[in-house]
Amino acid sequence: MGNFDLTSSKHHITQARQWRFLDFVSLVFFAAIFLFLVLVLTPLGDSIAATGSQALITSTTGAKRRHHLITLIESGRNLTLQSCSADAVDYMPCEDPTRNRLLSREMNSYRERHCPPPEERPLCLIPPPVGYNIPIQWPTSLYKIWHENMPYNKLADRKGHQGWMKKEGAHFIFPGGGTMFPDGAVKYIEQLEHYIPISGGTLRTVLDMGCGVASFGGYLLAEDLLTVSFAPRDSHKSQIQFALERGIPAFVLMLGTRRLPFPAFSFDLIHCSRCLIPFTAYNATYFIEVDRLLRPGGYLIISGPPVQWHGLDKEWEELQTVAKALCYESVVVNANTAIWKKPVDNSCIETQNQSGFELCDKSDDPSYAWYFKLKRCVSRLSSVGGKLAVGEIPKWPLRLTKSPSRAGGKNGNEEFESDTRIWEKRMLYYKKTLNLKIGSEAVRNVMDMDAYFGGFAAALISDPVWVMNVVPHNKPSTLGVIFDRGLIGVYHDWCEPFSSYPRTYDFIHMASIESLIKDPLTGKKRCNILDVMVEIDRLLRPEGTFVARDSPEMIKKLDRVARSIRWESTIHNTEPESHTNERVLVATKLLWTLSSSSQ
Repeated sequence: MGNFDLTSSKHHITQARQWRFLDFVSLVFFAAIFLFLVLVLTPLGDSIAATGSQALITSTTGAKRRHHLITLIESGRNLTLQSCSADAVDYMPCEDPTRNRLLSREMNSYRERHCPPPEERPLCLIPPPVGYNIPIQWPTSLYKIWHENMPYNKLADRKGHQGWMKKEGAHFIFPGGGTMFPDGAVKYIEQLEHYIPISGGTLRTVLDMGCGVASFGGYLLAEDLLTVSFAPRDSHKSQIQFALERGIPAFVLMLGTRRLPFPAFSFDLIHCSRCLIPFTAYNATYFIEVDRLLRPGGYLIISGPPVQWHGLDKEWEELQTVAKALCYESVVVNANTAIWKKPVDNSCIETQNQSGFELCDKSDDPSYAWYFKLKRCVSRLSSVGGKLAVGEIPKWPLRLTKSPSRAGGKNGNEEFESDTRIWEKRMLYYKKTLNLKIGSEAVRNVMDMDAYFGGFAAALISDPVWVMNVVPHNKPSTLGVIFDRGLIGVYHDWCEPFSSYPRTYDFIHMASIESLIKDPLTGKKRCNILDVMVEIDRLLRPEGTFVARDSPEMIKKLDRVARSIRWESTIHNTEPESHTNERVLVATKLLWTLSSSSQ
C-alpha cells in the first residue's frame, strides 16, 4: 500500500481553486467589455440609457447628474427630454413669482429679473395649455385671440369696461381701449397728433411703459411707428403674454433698480398711460432713466396720475419741476395728459447751476445697460457723438438703409452696408430655395438672437413681421445702430433665459452659437448648448421655425440636440454666393400635448 502524499494533494486543490477564480475574473472582465461595446455601439445602449436617464431629465438639483445628462445628449445619445408638469405652462425662469417674492421690495427690485443658477433650472420642455390652438394670424390677431391659449379672465373682468379686452365665446376680443383712452387707441392717437408729428416719418421708435395689453403700440403700427411695449409680470397676469399673442412687440420688464436693457438715446417717443411709475421718487432717478433713453428732440407723454390728478397736486408740481430742471419744453397740458419735448443738447443743464442735476462723468457709457444700477446723473450726448436728434437723423424709411453715425466712421459704414447686402441675398435664398415660411401669414413675431447691425431684420421690412433684435451683452454694442435705423431690440445674455412668456415667437434665427456661450476673453464655455436650445423651445410657438447658421460640425450637434427636444430638422447648404464654410439648420417645433407626451 503506497503512501498518500497529503501535502501534494493540498497543493493541487489550492491550485485548482486559484485557476477557477482566475477563470471567473476573466469571464467577468470580458463580459464587461462586451457589455460596454453593446452599450456604446448599438441602439440597445441608447434605449437602456434613455430608460436610466429619465429621472435625471426633470431633476432640478445635482450639478453632476445634470452635467451627465447634458453630456449624453450633446454627444449624440438618442434621448428625448420629458415634458415639464402641467403647472409650468407659463413658466418664466427669471420672473418666477414663487422665487422673486422672497427678494427685496426696495425700488421694486423683486419684480426685476432674478435668474436661478443653471443647476436649478429644470431640463424639461414646457407644455402648451390644455386646448391650445395655433395662434390666429396677423392682422386678425390684433383684434382677437384664442381664449384657451391663455385662459385667464382676470384682466377681462377688471378692465373690460375700459375697452381693454373681453371674452366672447372661444375668443378674447380687444376693442383697442385703455384706462386713459376707453374710447379706443385710434382716437387717442388722433388727439396726440395735434401736438406731435405722429405721421410723416419724423418719429419711428417708441417705448410704451406699463403698456397693459399694448393696444397703443398695436395701433401705432398703422402710422409706421414701431413700439417696444413693456410691463412687469404682475397681479393682472399675462399682460405681455396677451400683447405678444396679438402680434404686438412686447417685453416683460420692470423699471426698478437697474437701467432698462436699451442703449442711450434710442426712442423718439416715450409714452406712459397710467403706468404709475413714480418719476420723481428717489431723487428723480426714474425720470433721469427716461431721459437716458429718449432721443434728443424726442417727446415724452405722461397720461394719467399725477398729471392734474385730484389729490396729487404735490406730485404733479414735483413732476413739472423736474422736467423744467432738465430743460424739457412743455408742449401741452390737456386734462390729464402732459407732453414735453427733450432739448437737443446738454447746454441748458451745463449753464443751470441751480438745476440740482449734474452731467455724468465723461467716462460713463450711457449705453451700457446690462445689470447696471441706475444713476442720478444726466447722460452726456457727447459720450455717443454724431447726429442723434429727432430732425437730424433721416426720416423713416430712409433711416433704415442710411448708415448712422453710431456705426463708427468709414469702416463702420462699410460694415453696415456690407451687412445689409449680405442679408438681402440670404433672405432671398431662405425664402426661395429653403421655402421658409417667413414672409407668409404664418409668421408674425420674429427674433434674431445675434443681430449685429440688424441686417436680418432690415431684409424683412416689407413682410408683415416685426423683429426683436437681440445684441448679446458681451459683444460690440451695436444696438444703438439698430435703433438709429428705426428697428427695435434689447441687450441679453443667452446663458440666461429671456424675459418673455413661453410660446411667443413664430421664427427664431441664430448664427454661431459658440460666440453666444463662450467668454470672448478666455474662450471658455459659460453655459451649454442644451440649455440654450431648451430656452429657444420655451420661446418658440408650436409649428414655429428655428434657423441656425454655423459650422458643419456645430450644425450636426445642433441637429442631434433638436431631435432630443422633439423638433423635426433638416440640414442645408448655404446660398451659392456665400464663401463661408457654414451649413444651415432648419427645424420645426412640433405641437404636442401632455397626454401625447406621456404616450
